[in-house]
Amino acid sequence: MPSFPELRTDRLHLRAFTPSDGSRVEQLAGAREVADTTLTIPHPYPNGAGASWIATHGEAWTRASSLAMAICHSDFHDGLIGAISLAVNKAHRHGELGYWIGVPWWGLGYATEAARALTAYGFTELGLHRIHGRHFTRNPASGRVLQKLGMRLEGVQRDAFLRWDRFEDVAMYSILEADWLTRPADLDPVT
Repeated sequence: MPSFPELRTDRLHLRAFTPSDGSRVEQLAGAREVADTTLTIPHPYPNGAGASWIATHGEAWTRASSLAMAICHSDFHDGLIGAISLAVNKAHRHGELGYWIGVPWWGLGYATEAARALTAYGFTELGLHRIHGRHFTRNPASGRVLQKLGMRLEGVQRDAFLRWDRFEDVAMYSILEADWLTRPADLDPVT
């Protein structure tokens, strides 16, 4: 695998997590609102789990199975505002995009900006053919992020996840490399 990437947009710096980010991850991802809108984030977020999660990233990148990046705002000293990842299946040349943003930064376009940068990296540097993303149907904001990338709705998996004692429908979106390369210019990633 190539060295761990750093990606930059107009407002964001996507970088490797550091061990010192662990408590910030627990604080931001541990907010009930964040956990409630994601497929797998626990609530409450256990003490020490942020650092444990971060400790898995290096080996996952080395195996080329996952790229998890800190989303940092370029204007903030302690700029961590969220996370984004691409789980890679090398055999089939596809990846699954996942992300979360801390509540204070919701609705400001940061998830879309980070997702565009990582999707571009997946197609241009990792040689992926297909990238997909999923979200709870009751979280349409996450669906809008995927749509803004040019992804198409593939379908809805009914009662696909059991989250906090309730079954959740999950929408699946995807984009192929050819679609990414021919998308309208206004969807170009910020670099």
